[in-house]
Amino acid sequence: MMGRLKISVLTVLLGLFVTTAQAAPPARTPLSTQDKADIARAEEYLNGVTTLKARFLQVSPNGSSVEGDAYLSRPGRLRLQYDPPSPLLVVADGSFLIVHDSQLGEPSYIPLGSTPAGILVRPGVKLDGGDVLVTRVIRLPGVVRISVVEAEDPAAGEITLVFSDKPFVLRQWQIKDAQHQVTTVSLYQTQSGLTLDGKLFEFKNPKFTAPALNTGN
Repeated sequence: MMGRLKISVLTVLLGLFVTTAQAAPPARTPLSTQDKADIARAEEYLNGVTTLKARFLQVSPNGSSVEGDAYLSRPGRLRLQYDPPSPLLVVADGSFLIVHDSQLGEPSYIPLGSTPAGILVRPGVKLDGGDVLVTRVIRLPGVVRISVVEAEDPAAGEITLVFSDKPFVLRQWQIKDAQHQVTTVSLYQTQSGLTLDGKLFEFKNPKFTAPALNTGN
């Protein structure tokens, strides 16, 4: 799962920092009836999403930021297309999360279930129970925040999904690593229910793509 990843470029992209020293796991707050109702709303919303397109802003723990286009097709498919000059591209093809840095060359293939992105694109989202557990639900004016950890390794990190209340829509996710550093990804200009080209969720390694032949006279 997410706390066991060792690929540094993925930690930069998704805020997943792996260190040898593990902090104490987040305390789990007892869930109220209202908390459980909000968790059910979040699960219903996520399971109801078929496709989504949005702009995103990613802010890293050091304050640096990058923007790009996010595409989601459930179940199992995701694309994060970072704006130039960023060399990064992330594609989930249903089985793997593929991270490609055009400056480094070789892409990395990580099982989709081993990443935070897996929670967003799994076929049946269940936020509390099974392999993930809700640590707390926080309600602010117009906002619902739901934080979850990996059941088997809660000290590895925590993901917080941030929803607007009315309408109930995913607006942001935050990933806190074992050292309590936080990376935030915010969505805006969100559109859902679109028809997305399946090729968005395919990755072809440029290394094995033959250059076009010059057919000019």
